[in-house]
Amino acid sequence: MDKRIRRLGIFLIILFGILFLQLNNLQVVQASSLDNKPGNTLTASSANSQPRGVIVARNGTVLARSVPVADQFHYQRQYLNGPLYADITGFDSLIYGTSGIESSYNKYLVAQQNQYTSLSDIFSTQEKYATDTVVLTVSAKLQAEAAKALGSLKGSVVAIDPSSGAILAMYSNPTYDPNLLAGHSSANVEAAWKNYQSDPSQPMLGWAYSRNYPPGSTFKVITTSAIFDHAPQIASQTFPNQTQIALPNTVNTLSNYDHESCGGSLAVLLAVSCDTAYAQIGMQLGAQNMYNEAYSFGFDQTPPLDIPGAAAAQFPKASSFDRNIPGLAYSAIGQENVSASALQMALVSAGIADKGNIMAPHLMSQIRNSQDQIVTSYIPKVWKRATSASTAAQVTQLMVGVVQNGTAQGIAIPGVEIAAKTGTAQTNLATSANLSSGGSENWMVAFAPAQNPKIAIAVVVPVQKGLAPNSTGALYAGPVVKSMIQTALGLS
Repeated sequence: MDKRIRRLGIFLIILFGILFLQLNNLQVVQASSLDNKPGNTLTASSANSQPRGVIVARNGTVLARSVPVADQFHYQRQYLNGPLYADITGFDSLIYGTSGIESSYNKYLVAQQNQYTSLSDIFSTQEKYATDTVVLTVSAKLQAEAAKALGSLKGSVVAIDPSSGAILAMYSNPTYDPNLLAGHSSANVEAAWKNYQSDPSQPMLGWAYSRNYPPGSTFKVITTSAIFDHAPQIASQTFPNQTQIALPNTVNTLSNYDHESCGGSLAVLLAVSCDTAYAQIGMQLGAQNMYNEAYSFGFDQTPPLDIPGAAAAQFPKASSFDRNIPGLAYSAIGQENVSASALQMALVSAGIADKGNIMAPHLMSQIRNSQDQIVTSYIPKVWKRATSASTAAQVTQLMVGVVQNGTAQGIAIPGVEIAAKTGTAQTNLATSANLSSGGSENWMVAFAPAQNPKIAIAVVVPVQKGLAPNSTGALYAGPVVKSMIQTALGLS
């Protein structure tokens, strides 16, 4: 009997030890992660029983705020013009956590207990919690113009102040309504989430910064920069007029868009976007020079945007062209395996605009406390030294020629010198998002005024149903670029 009691005692001690260890694991080791785990309704209830900070545009327009409600949570997150800013603000959900600005600057947005400085403060009836305000770089006027200009077209618009990297507008269609994810009815929130996640157009993806496309001829801005940086003798060459060229080591040919004939000086080649000549230029430059130039402009790196999800643009490693010289020809005109987001191509444009510097892109301008005092401000910094000031100046003049005499003449504005480059990347890839079996990814990048830029912009209108059979960047992205520049410069 004594032996059985002893064994039972030992067994109970072991069980107690296991229980003790598990309690410590839950209460100490995993406490923080469990508290912050999406779907923890106890933590969510506690967090929502206090107000959450306001998110505002640069002019003070309120984008997100908390309003009192008569339920167990006490406060409801509200997104004014929610779909217009969804890619930027993100959402704050009881079930699915946070995204976008709500996630990146959560530590400022959550309520903080006021500091008491006197006895009267302790017994005061004033609010015992304070919140900070996140002030964004985004222009409410430009953001609204981006949505208006795109209209029903699927596409993305990114506008940047090239001198600071401040995001002036970042919009994509399709979009979603973050209000539906911030509700207090679990059933309704889950239904909205399921609907968005099952939508083949992926409205929650953040297309402007999270989705890459072949950049087509907008990539010629980088190829042109590579000429001046690595083989300036090419700049003085004159290329013969051709409709197509033979590709090395194959029986294949590379043709100009719509089988047009083109050739001439570098200024003419960029203005008319001559594929046959730029393909030859890419092969003359060589794989390593092309890769180095792409890398210097931010390819194969993730842009340091201050919200999660930015995609790294892609350019093949130099070694991948050892047995694929035709691939190098196509890569030089922004096709083959080259891809970039609208954000990345806006940064390319901004790099030329800012004399070779690509400033780190950012959405936060300032954090201000409840007394409207500055808690912290964003300090602009260089992300990439893409090219020299000399190269940037020469490429700028060539891009001005694209508007004055070339494929972007449609965006010309009297009295304003604009630098731009069109892009039309032909693709046969069918995806659930583009809803088509082939066509063109339609691009334009630009900045203005060319000699004192206030805005750098990229617009992409990808393959989708309803576009003209021979759609181009000039036709679809061009009008969006023009309206954005007019708005930014106060001309509309």
